[in-house]
Amino acid sequence: MNFDFPVKEEITICFAHVAYQLESEFESRNTGIRNFQVRTSNGLMTRMPETDVLVVSGLWDNSLLEHSDRLSYIQSIGAGFDQFPVDELRSRNIRLSHASGVNSNAVSEHAMAMILSFSRQIHLARDNQRRHFWRGMISEVREREDELEGKTVGIIGLGTIGSRVAKLCKAFGMNVLATRQDVSKGGEMVDLLLPSDRYRELVADSDFIILTCPLNDQTYQIISKESLQLMKRSAFLINVARGQCVDEGALMYALRNKLIAGAGLDHFVDDPLKPDNPLWDIDNVIITPHTGGETRLYEKNIVDIYFQVVWNISDPAKYLFNLADPRETIRATAESAMREVIGRSELSPILNRDRAMISAEVRELIQAQLDNYSSGVNIVRLNFDKA
Repeated sequence: MNFDFPVKEEITICFAHVAYQLESEFESRNTGIRNFQVRTSNGLMTRMPETDVLVVSGLWDNSLLEHSDRLSYIQSIGAGFDQFPVDELRSRNIRLSHASGVNSNAVSEHAMAMILSFSRQIHLARDNQRRHFWRGMISEVREREDELEGKTVGIIGLGTIGSRVAKLCKAFGMNVLATRQDVSKGGEMVDLLLPSDRYRELVADSDFIILTCPLNDQTYQIISKESLQLMKRSAFLINVARGQCVDEGALMYALRNKLIAGAGLDHFVDDPLKPDNPLWDIDNVIITPHTGGETRLYEKNIVDIYFQVVWNISDPAKYLFNLADPRETIRATAESAMREVIGRSELSPILNRDRAMISAEVRELIQAQLDNYSSGVNIVRLNFDKA
C-alpha cells in the first residue's frame, strides 16, 4: 500500500486540544506551514475536511473519519493510542504515530512523587493541615512515616517511563523488579527482569507496585482480585497507566478492608472520575486528575516530535519511529534501506543486475519480521519494484 504524503508546501496541520498551546509553539518555529488550532469537538469536526495532518488526543472521535478525505497522518499527543481505530486507519491509508517519550520525565516523576507521598505520609499531612490539626508523635511503629532504602518496587511495563521510574528508585536505594515482553534488553537499572506473564511474582514481592504498561488484552485488569490478594498488606499500588488496567471494584474492596496499604491513581475506568465515585472518600488513596503527564514542556516536546515528520518527510524510516503499528515501521525501514543501497552509484551496476535476487532475499527477511506481528491479520506484502 503506497503512502502519499503531501509536500510541505501543501500541508495543513490541525492541532486539536482543549488546553495546550500547540499552535503558538509551532508558529514560533517559523516554518511557513499552514496550521490552525481547535479546542472543541464541534470545531474539529467542522475543519476536518481541510486537514492533512491531525495532532490530537482527547478530542478524537471515530466519526471524524467520515469527514477526513484529505487526512494522511495522525500524531497522537499522548503515548497511548488505544482510542484510535488502527485497523480502520490502515484501510484508509492513514498513518498513526504515538508520542512515546513526550512526557516520560513527567510521568515517571509523578509516580516517584506518589511513592514518596505514601512513604512520608504527605497526603495525610495535607489532610491534617486543612483541619488545622497538629499530629503528635506516633508510638505504633507500623503507622509512622517510612524510608525507601531497601524497599522493593515492582514495575509492570519496563518501557520508556518504567525505565526512568527504575532509575529514580535506584537513586533512593530501592530494589527494583520489573516485567517486560522482551527481557533481553532494557534491564540495566533493574535487579530482576521478568517476562510479562510472570507479573504475579513481582506483585507478591513488592512494597510498591507501579503500573507503567500500555493497555492491551494482556494488561486489561492485570490488577485483579487475584493480584490484590497476592499483594502484601503493607504494599501500595500506583497506577500511572490506564484505568482499565485495574479492576476498580476489587481495588475498592481491598482498600476499604485494609488488604493493601493504599493506592495512587492517575487514571480511571471513567475518566474524568465522577463526583459520586467512592474512591474520592477513601483516606488511603491519592487521586490526581490524569495529570501525571502534565509538564510545562509539553507543547515543545510534541512539536519536536512532529518535526521528525516535517523535516524528514522524504524518508519514512526516519520519522515513523513511533508508529502505532510496528509492521509499518518495519516496512518503512525496509523500503528506505532498499532505496539507499540501490541508489549508491558505485554499486548500482551490480545491484541493478541482481535486483530481483536482492529484492527477493530482503523481502523474505523483512516479511519474516512482519509475520511476527501478524496475529492472524492479512499483511500487505512488501513491494520493492519502485525502490
